[in-house]
Amino acid sequence: MSTSSEINASSDRAPADDRIRAAVREARTQAAVAVAIVGALLLALAIVDSWQDWTLLGAPWWTWLFLAIPEAALLIALLAWGSGDVHPGRRREVIVVLLGFLALASLGGTVLLVGALIGSSTDDLSAGNLLVHAIVVWMTNAIVFSLLFWELDAGGPVRRATAGRAMPDFQFPQDENPELATTAWRTALFDYVYVSFTNSLALSPTDAMPLTRKSKGLMAVEALLSNVIIVLVIARAVNVLGS
Repeated sequence: MSTSSEINASSDRAPADDRIRAAVREARTQAAVAVAIVGALLLALAIVDSWQDWTLLGAPWWTWLFLAIPEAALLIALLAWGSGDVHPGRRREVIVVLLGFLALASLGGTVLLVGALIGSSTDDLSAGNLLVHAIVVWMTNAIVFSLLFWELDAGGPVRRATAGRAMPDFQFPQDENPELATTAWRTALFDYVYVSFTNSLALSPTDAMPLTRKSKGLMAVEALLSNVIIVLVIARAVNVLGS
């Protein structure tokens, strides 16, 4: 017969198992879809560049495919069809490394855009070329950084599901107001997407406050990239309108 302690232990494990399954499901659906959106945006940009014969600093249309498609494909495979082992380990380290490469690819796209904005004339860089590239680069940056926030906060989604957020990298409003937090509430990918997009637009924390140096560094880099893109695009747009 099962003892009362065994029954209690089993009942304690059940909610934890549910949270782990939810975290795995989130990785296999929402996170994989977010990476797929990044790949789709860059694929669409490459197709449009090829069709319109657009270039940035002479970079061919397939540059956008080379920048991020391999990393995105591997990430989707790991997130959506990876091993059933959900515990943090080597697989998570590979995911973090691939996200880092994806962030570097986004940085490369930003460098191309900024270089073209600074070094190209109005005749060489049309309004359509400028806006399409700026929108895609800005959106991919925001999505990639949201995935980095999601994967790095408190050790990643699975560790948050198993151990909670005792040492979080971000402080959400629910953390500051225990009366608003319920036992069912937990951070999800959308929370980090919101943090990333608002940080890119407001250039400062608006929802969650960064608590650790790595979260502050990531938010600072994202705000800097977004600020450079927005300011230079507006400056070029004023120049185009003036001419």
